[in-house]
Amino acid sequence: MNQTAIGSYIARKRREQNLTQEQLAQQLGVSNKTISKWENGKCMPDYSIIEPLCDALHVTLPELMDGEDAAEDGVRVYDDEQILDLLRCTQELERQKGVLCGFVLIVLGIASSALSRTTGGTDVQDFFSGILMGLSVVEILAGICVAGKTLLKQ
Repeated sequence: MNQTAIGSYIARKRREQNLTQEQLAQQLGVSNKTISKWENGKCMPDYSIIEPLCDALHVTLPELMDGEDAAEDGVRVYDDEQILDLLRCTQELERQKGVLCGFVLIVLGIASSALSRTTGGTDVQDFFSGILMGLSVVEILAGICVAGKTLLKQ
């Protein structure tokens, strides 16, 4: 799956159907900016929108995923359900990775905070203790942002 090839294919098929990005976006219930991101290869369509996209562009799912029209004598070794299930699982794993990264940052922030409390005494130690405390706050906030953004993206 080459995002750039798929995006170019979406753009080409949209033009063949004489559709603007806005018209295709209205048919699919997304924004024209989303269509633009797909066509520029910046992101992939969500698995829930793949089938309506294929219908709107009059292409098959394997053609869309390959980023090219199917050859007349081509043999398919997978079906549409397998492709959609794979896309769904991939997107779920990406979401879980984002949540995990957020929680790891939060745990690191808490650990840094605990470590900053153990150092201190001299001016240099107090300085490093303050830096650790500041880093812990930043890590915790970054972790909350990453985890929250990922969870809200559902």
